[in-house]
Amino acid sequence: MARDLIVIPARYGSTRLPGKPLIDIAGRTLLSRVVDVARRAVALAGDAELIVATDDERIADHARALDCRVAMTDGAITSGSGRACAAAAGRADRDIVVNLQGDAPFTPPAMIAELIAAMRAGDDAVATPVVRLRWDALDALRAHKRAAPFSGTTCIRAADGRAIWFSKTILPAIRDEAGLRRAGDPSPVLQHVGLYAYRLGALRRFEATAPSTYETLEGLEQLRFLELGMTIRAIEVTPPPFAATGIDTIEDVRLAEALIAEHGDPYGA
Repeated sequence: MARDLIVIPARYGSTRLPGKPLIDIAGRTLLSRVVDVARRAVALAGDAELIVATDDERIADHARALDCRVAMTDGAITSGSGRACAAAAGRADRDIVVNLQGDAPFTPPAMIAELIAAMRAGDDAVATPVVRLRWDALDALRAHKRAAPFSGTTCIRAADGRAIWFSKTILPAIRDEAGLRRAGDPSPVLQHVGLYAYRLGALRRFEATAPSTYETLEGLEQLRFLELGMTIRAIEVTPPPFAATGIDTIEDVRLAEALIAEHGDPYGA
């Protein structure tokens, strides 16, 4: 058994897009695309393995057809982190578990491998990527938040890369922004990318603890780790070439297919 584990949580019962892992995106199922990302990450990281965690036999059958290991998990589990924790049963607390969201087909494999490498090199409870925004991207985020204030998460981190806080508010507030803009890109704002590598012991502690105060207020699970006194390593990465969020609606499917048509298909690249 490899030391570390990449888990793809995959539920059939999405409210907005039922059967989401099996939906077709430019000739490939969503699950097959995410499995491809995970396999390339395993090849880069070494000493890691892949497993699909689901509560649905249709998804399990498809995963097996893709030659993937499957962990059948309790249907009462509603979060990806909970399904990842259940899939890692029987492993040692210090093993690393990556929660690769089953609706994120454009996640760069190198980003996953970078998180695993950082966890192996340090002693943090969690590692997660952040992207430093250019000024035009910050302007776009501000405009987006006027219509959808709880879409998009920012991060403040210490000089050593340790995350201090995450928020749905754009942090930090910027004094003399005009002067900073004149100095050129990038802005001082870090946007969080929703991908996590956990120390399994930390993930088990997280799952055994009730939602915390600021987690509930912000709607951000990662704040529970910080409120429990655990460290999160915020790793600055290059912005992904496909600027797309997860696949949650049929409109997201159409956007994904449009990006593939414009930029080429990353499947198997």
